[in-house]
Amino acid sequence: MSATRISHDAPTLTPSPDDLVPAHSNDPELTKEKVLRLETMLVEAEAATQSEHKLGLWQALKLYPKASAWSILISFAVVMEGFDVVLLGSFYAYPEFVRTFGTQGADGTYQVPARWQAGLSNGANVGAIIGLILNGFVAERFGYRRVMIVALFYMIGVFFIFFFAKNLQMLLAAEILCGIPWGIFQTLTTSYASEVAPVVLRGYLTTWVNACWGIGQLIALGVLRGLLNRTDEWGWRIPYALQWFWPIPLIIVAFLAPESPWWLVRKGRIADARKSLERLTSKSSGVEDFDLDNTISMMAHTNELEKEISSGTSYLDCFRGIDLRRTEIVCGAWACQQLCGSAFMSYSTYFFQQAGLPAESSFDLSMGQYAINTGGTIIAWFLMASGVGRRTLYLWGSIWMCAVLLVVGGVSTVNNIAASWAAGVMLLLWSIAYQFTVGTVCFSLTTELSSRRLLIKTLNLGRGLYCVIGIINGSIMPYMLNPTAWNWKGKTAFFWAGLDLLVIVWIFFRLPEPSGLTFGEIDKLFEQKVSARKFKKVGIDTFGKDRARLAVAREAVGVEQVEKDKPTSAHLENA
Repeated sequence: MSATRISHDAPTLTPSPDDLVPAHSNDPELTKEKVLRLETMLVEAEAATQSEHKLGLWQALKLYPKASAWSILISFAVVMEGFDVVLLGSFYAYPEFVRTFGTQGADGTYQVPARWQAGLSNGANVGAIIGLILNGFVAERFGYRRVMIVALFYMIGVFFIFFFAKNLQMLLAAEILCGIPWGIFQTLTTSYASEVAPVVLRGYLTTWVNACWGIGQLIALGVLRGLLNRTDEWGWRIPYALQWFWPIPLIIVAFLAPESPWWLVRKGRIADARKSLERLTSKSSGVEDFDLDNTISMMAHTNELEKEISSGTSYLDCFRGIDLRRTEIVCGAWACQQLCGSAFMSYSTYFFQQAGLPAESSFDLSMGQYAINTGGTIIAWFLMASGVGRRTLYLWGSIWMCAVLLVVGGVSTVNNIAASWAAGVMLLLWSIAYQFTVGTVCFSLTTELSSRRLLIKTLNLGRGLYCVIGIINGSIMPYMLNPTAWNWKGKTAFFWAGLDLLVIVWIFFRLPEPSGLTFGEIDKLFEQKVSARKFKKVGIDTFGKDRARLAVAREAVGVEQVEKDKPTSAHLENA
């Protein structure tokens, strides 16, 4: 099939939504015009699929610079969540916060009780679960942009509760209420990134969300470190006040950004999808092997393929037929993030302090850890660019983390400052492994392995499980580390190493490799029940069934085959 040149200014030639159905010879409404339209869509979709596979990284960046920019800016919404999560976990080691909200022990020191540490940490996860469930309905109905704008306005009001908090009860209410939009942002940002990017950029733009987490966490640690010597209430009020910085610029970005063309196709708004794709691509890219109409046809074909193999778009449909396996994989990929020992990250400053390090050194080590979080995403990009698969990164990263956790637990059996520093350094090595593998790649895997029609709901279920496990982690971690509770300190690492072994087994047997595949090709691999370990080794013909059907339909209505070496406009002119 010959390549079609870029045609940003060509008229819209994509078939109407009513035409985008599989052709059958016994269809009473089958006409020559309909068959020609269906064949045109198939020819264009095949051309776009070939173009996606041939598109290199630098070509994609030149062709989709605006899509990349919008995706990067939208993802900054996650910075707010990363900022607050680290604030809360670090405040437990923050002298002025502990004196304000904690209770004095027999030794004269102040501690926020373990039950309240668990409650506050879990409050955000409870709110996030509510937001995730809500997002499954509103984002698919109203679109990504509108939902994000409303959620950001809502957050501006909730931040007042943080700033004027007088007791732990007010902080708990703020965490729950703020968790709702955070739950929305957790999946909305990655969904948007996956749907505005071509195959070659998907991994980079979806994993950028993890870098935003790291940026938020690093900013929070830097602010706290700078205010550490304050002895008044502003030492903890100022960090909360800084949360007001983010919503207004993000609202402007969401208002100006184009809507996801995939979402518009799912809504049958083909002309709007084409306009959105035009805003996401560059006319002067110099990439000849690209056509807007072909790409929209590929989206429409994938949508119709998923409609045929999936019964609907409700939450229940995530647990039916082929989509049950996809839901299990997405949920499992999210669960891996929680079960591999990442609970240490939210409590790292507190962990370092309970291990015997001074407050200043604890914050310094945590800042190094969160700097690794951001840098780890860049490392993951280089690994993906060199051809290392998502599954490979997930598997070997988990093996590395398990080994480090065993060492952390081992050195923590020695009770001296040198052992505490060794445990801290090993935890930084754990962070390196986590951030350029499981911590980063998860955002790409979960968006790629979901179907387009159930994308938001599948991601919400997976992230919801992540939050449920986070609630469990948030309930037990304070008791593991708190000297007034179980007081396991660094030996907590042995517990997480055991769970990490289970993660490694699941990855090996259940996690497929989606890199380099179009969404339509991934759909076909799931439809044919290809095993996880053979996902990239099995050849797939995404359009074979449709070609066979159209051959029967052409014969039924007496239409000759569309010549595939002609440009798209000729197809409809001849029709």
